[in-house]
Amino acid sequence: MSSLQANIVVRIWSIHPRYLDAAGLVALWREGLLARKVLAGETKGYRNHPQLIRFRETPAPLDSIDHYLQAVLEEARCRNYNFAAGKILAPAPAPLIPLTQGQLLYEYSHLLGKLAKRSPELYASRQKETDIVPHPSFRLIPGTISPWEKQP
Repeated sequence: MSSLQANIVVRIWSIHPRYLDAAGLVALWREGLLARKVLAGETKGYRNHPQLIRFRETPAPLDSIDHYLQAVLEEARCRNYNFAAGKILAPAPAPLIPLTQGQLLYEYSHLLGKLAKRSPELYASRQKETDIVPHPSFRLIPGTISPWEKQP
C-alpha cells in the first residue's frame, strides 16, 4: 500500500445508508465503487483491505457489492442526489451477508463520532436512535465486533 493509500480510511458501512450525512453518503458511494473495482480485479490498490473480506466470502462478490451499492444509490435518489447509476450493474439476487450486532453498534458509534464533528444537528438527532437498522445487504446475527475491524 502506498503512503497515500495508508492515510485513506475506507469505510464500507454496515449501517443503513439513511443514517449518513451528505458527506458520508457521497464518500460511501465513492468508496463502494472503489471496492467494486478491487473485487473485479480492476485495480492493484486495496486488494487486501479487511472490509472487503465479507464480500469476497460470498458466492458472487460482484453481485454482493452491486447489491450493496444499489441500496446506496436508492438512498441517494431519496435525497435527490444524482449518483451515476451506470457505474454498477443491476445485481443478481445475492445472499445476505452475516453481520454481528456488535459490529453494527460499533459502526454506529463510530458514525456518531464523525457526525459530532461535522454535523452537530444531525448528531443530536442520531444520538437518540435506539433501534439501529443494518444496510439491506446484511442480516444481523449475535456476536461482537468483527475480527476484520480495525479498532483505534
